[in-house]
Amino acid sequence: MITAIQIRDLLRAEPFKPFRICLSDGTHHDVTNHDMAFVKKNVVEIGLSFDPDGIAEHFTRVAILHITRLEDLPESMVH
Repeated sequence: MITAIQIRDLLRAEPFKPFRICLSDGTHHDVTNHDMAFVKKNVVEIGLSFDPDGIAEHFTRVAILHITRLEDLPESMVH
């Protein structure tokens, strides 16, 4: 089972390593920098559609209970 602490630790890692959050419905969200996601006790909020200044225009809320795995993001997928 994935925990909020595991996700928080990935976001705080030095150096930061991009990762993918895989969900029980088969979808996923890529986290390519530590400012893209905010961890709450039971939810992760992930920024989407960034403007040129790097500010998220939208976000999605993901229940940690539905996260099935966390994967390293291949370097070729990092923008």
